[in-house]
Amino acid sequence: MKDMIKRYFFFILGLIINSFGIAFITKSALGTSPISSVPYVFSLRFDGFSFGGFTFIMNMLFILLQVLLLRKNFQLIQLLQIGANFLFSAFIDVGMSALSWLNPSSIPLRLISLAIGCVILAFGICVEVAPDVIVVPGEGIVRAISRVSGREFGKVKICFDVTLIAISFLSSLLFFHGLQGIGIGTVISALAVGPIVSFFNRHLPLTFSSDPDGIQYQRHFWHCQLHG
Repeated sequence: MKDMIKRYFFFILGLIINSFGIAFITKSALGTSPISSVPYVFSLRFDGFSFGGFTFIMNMLFILLQVLLLRKNFQLIQLLQIGANFLFSAFIDVGMSALSWLNPSSIPLRLISLAIGCVILAFGICVEVAPDVIVVPGEGIVRAISRVSGREFGKVKICFDVTLIAISFLSSLLFFHGLQGIGIGTVISALAVGPIVSFFNRHLPLTFSSDPDGIQYQRHFWHCQLHG
């Protein structure tokens, strides 16, 4: 029981760290991470819901799709994703509010904010995935599609990312007749977070059990790709 409490504590801590990483990336004004791009673009258009609010809605849709796709194969323990989604979404708004003072105007300062966000997000992913408990909605929906379709997880993930970016792109053009909420920072975060996670795994390994087959490392890799 103590071990399980410890695992969930670090999982939640990782979620909170991730939310602040995404906030830093977003405040760079160069675009946000691919998986956050859809809710961020919608939050810029509709004042009634915050960035975190739209993130919560999107992730709830991901959870619902998991249930519909997997049906009886959906594990009830994964309903805890709802609580994880609530915490993650709420702390995105907390992070954005706490960083309200951060409005870098020059490109160098924006790149610094983006870099800090990528490092924070990568560290948060390491902390979140290491306990190996439940998955987050973004990972869960890709796993569900992969399982039902019989397609390789990595290929499904690529299609998933491209779909989200395409929705963000089209939504931005529709709402603003230009690009807002996505940009070069979206591409940089997608490319940079993975290698930073690998660096942390090599120099600051966070493990809760032996993993001779490297399964935990693979989950770290794909998880960081989903966030990046």
